[in-house]
Amino acid sequence: MNNPPLSRITGKRRRPSEFLLYGLIYLLAACLAVLVLLLVGYILVRGLPAITVPFLTTAENPILETVGIFPSIVNTLYIVFFALIICVPLGVGGAVYLSEYAKNKKLVGAIQFASETLAGIPSILYGIFGYVFFCVLLNLHVSLIAGVLTLTIMVLPIMMRTTQEALRAVPKAYREGALGLGATKWYLIRTILIPSSLKGILTGVILSVGRMVSESAALLLVAGGSAMYMPRGSVWEQLSHSGSTLSVELYRYAMSRGDNGTAFGIASVLIVIVALLNLLTRFVAWRLNKK
Repeated sequence: MNNPPLSRITGKRRRPSEFLLYGLIYLLAACLAVLVLLLVGYILVRGLPAITVPFLTTAENPILETVGIFPSIVNTLYIVFFALIICVPLGVGGAVYLSEYAKNKKLVGAIQFASETLAGIPSILYGIFGYVFFCVLLNLHVSLIAGVLTLTIMVLPIMMRTTQEALRAVPKAYREGALGLGATKWYLIRTILIPSSLKGILTGVILSVGRMVSESAALLLVAGGSAMYMPRGSVWEQLSHSGSTLSVELYRYAMSRGDNGTAFGIASVLIVIVALLNLLTRFVAWRLNKK
């Protein structure tokens, strides 16, 4: 049996202004989708001809005047992977504490205000702080590990805020029902709150990945701008040396050298990497939800 329309049940009909508002919303959504498709399509059309096997698997060679971005790809993946390893537990843990354990409302308000303020600070200020604190005071020098720590501080507010909003969206009945059945606070968080807010946490991870992959100003100061050497040695040895990411190389080719063809090629690789990382994140979340 077909369900009757809502207007027949409630006895109310939609006003013309409501139809106008819905039409405006759909129109704006369609314009946004078309704009994104045009932007991505333009970058791919300009950049795909520059992508070749040597372009993806070799390093830049000024003597032979060849272009390669493999070291930048590796550096980008290193920075994103290790920054997420540090950022996700800290961000989710901090959000859980502020939402479920913290009793001092003034302290919670101060931390939330601080995180919102940090989220709006220009990235170049993070780069200056990272250079002074990590590179100079902690004697990490200009290196990828300094870039990892700087990006962790940069995206931590995003993780905390998105996780907090996701936890607040979980119905109170879930909490009351679990506690009424005798569940402990940790059991409630581990089995109900975190799985129920996993989509919100995933959104924070995706936003953080996008911020890290696209960052260039801060990394120029703390991680360096050289990508002329192939990865060598252990992971820690690679992290302890300086190196540029794809966004830094994109800036270098577009602004310093005026090589727009290579710049569009790097931009195309960046788009593909971000898409693959987002798909991987969604796959992990799907597997966790399935369990």
